[in-house]
Amino acid sequence: MCKFCWSLVLVLLLVIVGTGYLFIFKGQTVTASDGRSAILITTGERDLVLSEMRLFLEAVQIITVAVNEDDMPTVVKAAKKVGFAAQAEVPPALMKKLPIGFKKLGAGTHKAFDQLALDAESLADKDYALAQMGKLMANCVACHAAYRFSLEGVE
Repeated sequence: MCKFCWSLVLVLLLVIVGTGYLFIFKGQTVTASDGRSAILITTGERDLVLSEMRLFLEAVQIITVAVNEDDMPTVVKAAKKVGFAAQAEVPPALMKKLPIGFKKLGAGTHKAFDQLALDAESLADKDYALAQMGKLMANCVACHAAYRFSLEGVE
């Protein structure tokens, strides 16, 4: 009887670990024809993620112009708009589809915008802000090099 209980516990543990790996680490991905990981999402989920990316790009443009004009309050405002608090709008159903690498890059980008806002406010150093933007943009490049979106059931 005890062997059966331990076997059952082991099987359940393996199922839990396997499910956790799929939902937390792997997400819903396949290898795309271009070698990137294709994240399988619905049309609405894709629209949400692409909207967030456009907000990132808009913030980058506003920050670049503001740094050039030495307008640090605008840098702060634009960076805060896309900081970590903006990530709270992502639905849990979408979060479980995203692989851990994508989640790390996304969270890192939101946090980098928050740090940029804090530093721009406290230091008011446009050269430092520009250097931070360069590092922040490396997240964008890495993400776009590694991932793409595909609609579920369509490849």
